[in-house]
Amino acid sequence: MPLVTRRTFLSALASAVPLTAIVSRAHAAAITDLAHDPATLVALGDAILPGELREGRRIAVASFQRWIDGYRAGAELEHGYGTSALTFAGPTPATRWMRQLDDLEAQARARHGQPFAALTIARRQALVRQALDAAHITSLGGTPGAQHVAQALLAHWYASSAAHDLCYQRQIGRQSCRPLAQQARKPLPLAGRDA
Repeated sequence: MPLVTRRTFLSALASAVPLTAIVSRAHAAAITDLAHDPATLVALGDAILPGELREGRRIAVASFQRWIDGYRAGAELEHGYGTSALTFAGPTPATRWMRQLDDLEAQARARHGQPFAALTIARRQALVRQALDAAHITSLGGTPGAQHVAQALLAHWYASSAAHDLCYQRQIGRQSCRPLAQQARKPLPLAGRDA
């Protein structure tokens, strides 16, 4: 009876269970875990998103969760201005990001004896800073290519209409459709802000 080599076993396994099925199951499991226990992600949003958002941080985190939920590996992406080259979404980052949320939770419990969500904002920020430094992350980048969940959450929010409105202190409504009659009018100030 011949021995089965490691290479033979792995090739048989690969043909039996396609990699895409494994990846899609891991993505679905990560989404389910996040939906059932979003406390660490919400606490991360409270720690890293601008303080001016107040209740808008929950909206920003929920929007990011929906983005993760809707992510489809291999989906066709919009091509850049001036090029017709098609690009496609890479493998799901959700599994890596969920592991990073688990790491933040574990670090909080190991160092402070409390869940990440129970820590002060300053302690949460310190843990996030250490994680970003350890990953050698020095710039924001885009959401899909983000190496860390904190970087992805910030990038997702900064690309939003709410971020542009807050930055300019005006109701710009980036990527929303305004009637042509309003195009020449200067955007109104944000509610509760002076002109």
